[in-house]
Amino acid sequence: MAFAFVKRGRIMRRPMRIVLASGSPRRRELLEQIGIRAEVIPSSVEEKVTSTVPEQVVLELSGQKAEDVAAGIDGDGVLVIGADTVVSSEGRILGKPASEEEAEEMIRSLAGKSHQVYTGVTLIWKEPSGETKRSSFAEGTDVFVYPMEEEEIRAYARCGEPMDKAGAYGIQGRFAAYVEKIEGDYSNVVGLPVGRLYQERKEFSSLRPAEDTGRA
Repeated sequence: MAFAFVKRGRIMRRPMRIVLASGSPRRRELLEQIGIRAEVIPSSVEEKVTSTVPEQVVLELSGQKAEDVAAGIDGDGVLVIGADTVVSSEGRILGKPASEEEAEEMIRSLAGKSHQVYTGVTLIWKEPSGETKRSSFAEGTDVFVYPMEEEEIRAYARCGEPMDKAGAYGIQGRFAAYVEKIEGDYSNVVGLPVGRLYQERKEFSSLRPAEDTGRA
């Protein structure tokens, strides 16, 4: 256990315990990139969506994941991060493909056009008493894709990379060869807008419990 202590009149607080409610290795790596080491507890909640608006969809799903994991955690203060990402193209929301054939169809629909990637993030601070504080936001990024030949579409759809990714592609992988440009946050397209998340996390920093050292 890390302890807080008093030094020169200052109360030192414990390191914040952070839990990522996602099994995505890409989200974990993005957090580590900015110096945040998080426990990984994937949510098993049955996802339910009431909206067809991409920003609202990701907010609903990130909230459900964060709430599911937070409900099962006991501890002396913990911050739970839930996230969900979707691709939106011409009014259609694209999740993860269920097959190589569906991946091929999704990629074909994106080739030679622009589309949007939305990630919703929900932060839930849970007190030892069970009381919670919550913050949510959605980030959007425009992605422009070069025209692709049919052979390129089929080859990428069958390379294995698309199957666990919204929109059937990973911008940080082989699909980077087909991305003309983006407008917005690159990390958002990977799956977690870490710059915005870091700023939002600051709102919870003062909530970390201080250790009673017994000193006056």
